[in-house]
Amino acid sequence: MTFQAPKGVKEYVPPQASTFYAIRGAFAETARRAGYSYLETAVFEDTQLFARGVGESTDVVSKEMYTFTDRGGRSLTLRPEFTAGVLRAVLEYGLHRGQLPVKVWTDGPVFRAEAPQEGRYRQFYQLDLEAIGSEDPAVDAETVALAWQWYTALGLTQVRLMLNSLGCAECRPIYRARLQEFLRALDLDEATRARIEINPLRVLDDKRPEVRAQLEDAPLIGDHLCAACKTYHGQVKQLLGDLGIPWEDAPRLVRGLDYYTRTTFEFDHPLLGAQSGIGGGGRYDGLSEAIGGPRLPGIGFGLGLDRTVIALEREGVALDLPPRCEVYGVALGDEAARAMFKLVSELRAAGVAADMAFGGKGLKGAMKGADRSGAAFALILGERDLAAEVVQVKDLATAEQAEVPLAKVVDVLKGKVK
Repeated sequence: MTFQAPKGVKEYVPPQASTFYAIRGAFAETARRAGYSYLETAVFEDTQLFARGVGESTDVVSKEMYTFTDRGGRSLTLRPEFTAGVLRAVLEYGLHRGQLPVKVWTDGPVFRAEAPQEGRYRQFYQLDLEAIGSEDPAVDAETVALAWQWYTALGLTQVRLMLNSLGCAECRPIYRARLQEFLRALDLDEATRARIEINPLRVLDDKRPEVRAQLEDAPLIGDHLCAACKTYHGQVKQLLGDLGIPWEDAPRLVRGLDYYTRTTFEFDHPLLGAQSGIGGGGRYDGLSEAIGGPRLPGIGFGLGLDRTVIALEREGVALDLPPRCEVYGVALGDEAARAMFKLVSELRAAGVAADMAFGGKGLKGAMKGADRSGAAFALILGERDLAAEVVQVKDLATAEQAEVPLAKVVDVLKGKVK
């Protein structure tokens, strides 16, 4: 076979895929208990949604988007992040006209044209949660807490929460001017100098060592927050403290997207090396107006599924996954195979994970399949058993075997595997 997955596309196959699926399910339950509803959004959007929402000066928009022209001449882009598309859907379907905040979550693949490496892929997967329509420190704290609770429920113990405030429309311009003054005096390349004039906060997010070394004495936005923003940020931190969630001040944390205001946060895992950020988000009170909607403050996050899987592996955390197979059927002969097929279906309907040997395998080959399946019990059914209306139930751990009436075997196994 000559075909392979495109470069930079992360795929999940068994057994790792079971972990990937399980952590999504755990998040779904976390979100449900907090009143969040699931929604499914488009994988591609009008390019201008991201240009106006995410920001044309960001690396995401200027360098990393997969943009194409469709047959109708429209410019479309594979989603590089979720928030702009989720907010577009909330506005388009009028969800904001009901109870506020609108609390929704979604997940799926996201696309960015980056240099592939472990933990950074061109097709990667995120969990996204948004609370739209409320400007309340408690909503911010709830959002952060839900992500923290999910990480800890998975068994991760080394996740760090980094917290900052990016100010508001009142205090950000003052800080912006002060930061521009500082940055213009540095020895920076032309592209970075151009960024100073468009969005100087993006320079603080530069990962190049030679740039970061010059930013050591850069002014901090925390020193320029207005009284309202200081109070708001203090309330968020107090609420997180009330929940026992540890946080660290990160005065240089700005994240990579233009729409963030006030509360900004990132989850970091030290065992992931250069790609240590495993999730993050923040408040985006001006995003709705930027894409043509009414004033609609919001906050949300994106959590990296790929990096969470890596973090679990690095910490040696093995999730308690449901068994792929609990009962494995072995049939000897055509009539027995037909009866076994029906029996396996009845077990599944009763809530038992069941499989069987296919292809007319002999007893030895079929029992190898039973061992490989991970099942706790094997059902062995031959022509004589069928005539006697019984089946042999074998405990694969102890090798003990008992004869059970066919009419009772489903109930017997339900009791054994549950």
